[in-house]
Amino acid sequence: MDKRQQLMSELMDLCNEIIWRNKPEVELALKDYKLSEIELIENIALISNANVTRLAAASYMTRGAISKLTKKLIAKNIIESYQSVENKKEIYFRLTTNGQKINDIHQELHRSFLERDEEVFKHMTNEEFDTIFRFIGRYRHHLKNITE
Repeated sequence: MDKRQQLMSELMDLCNEIIWRNKPEVELALKDYKLSEIELIENIALISNANVTRLAAASYMTRGAISKLTKKLIAKNIIESYQSVENKKEIYFRLTTNGQKINDIHQELHRSFLERDEEVFKHMTNEEFDTIFRFIGRYRHHLKNITE
């Protein structure tokens, strides 16, 4: 296996292990919600004027999948839709109070996972972080270019 294959294999294994280790806590804290719903809630919180197109791009899902998920979350009173005064045609989404509570729980889980894993990060230098960020940035730029 060459270094490229080894790097990709290690990255995939790391991502899968993080998900596997975090899953029990996430499922316990947010047991009534699927991962796709939790991620959509987070994206709605992060994206100003979140619409189906922006959410699809941020979630790596189709617009149809986002439409289905938003309808489910509206029915659960987790998000609500609205229109801006300037653009009555476009529909946007925002969190309800219930949705904000779910997002707060999710963000607290992220913080607790970072605290749990602090041992790894406290020994990293700025140069190591910068190298990793450059690699990820180049790779994402490459993937964006080949899909356009």
